[in-house]
Amino acid sequence: MDGKSRRQRYEALVDAYYQDVYRYGFWLCKNQALAQDLVQETFLRAWRSLDSLQSDKAAKAWLFTILRRENARLYERYRPELVDVDDVSIAEVDREEPDQRMDRNLLYAAINRLEPEYRDPLLLQVIGGFSGKEIAQMLDLNSNTVMTRLFRARSKLRDVFVPDQKETEKEDQS
Repeated sequence: MDGKSRRQRYEALVDAYYQDVYRYGFWLCKNQALAQDLVQETFLRAWRSLDSLQSDKAAKAWLFTILRRENARLYERYRPELVDVDDVSIAEVDREEPDQRMDRNLLYAAINRLEPEYRDPLLLQVIGGFSGKEIAQMLDLNSNTVMTRLFRARSKLRDVFVPDQKETEKEDQS
């Protein structure tokens, strides 16, 4: 592949997937600047390995995999900087209503409490929009295992938000 067509292919990937990769990166690290750094490193690695991408149809999954690995690498060498909380002021910039913000925070916390084997496939499906088959390939799992984990992840979240549902279902069956 000549340099011009390689660059065009790369630019097409960036145009098509930057927002999705950034959204997933932000969800993983919960920090805008860090997410931007992760995405930049992801696309840099993608540029270097562009010839290894067999099909552009697999590009999104390929980029998400690179991002997940970059995030893991970051935490292998990350040493958090300690900040004195007395020196920090927090400005309220959220424009959502308090109950909407609370609902979002509760969902976010519930998802983060899931075990990684349930959380990772769920995030790839919800944020990345990947199918069960694509998630299976990305996580090197059987498709049935992925579907089971997605079902269990949703069940665990449902139990958090609708704890009486099981009792109601049992009463309905009686």
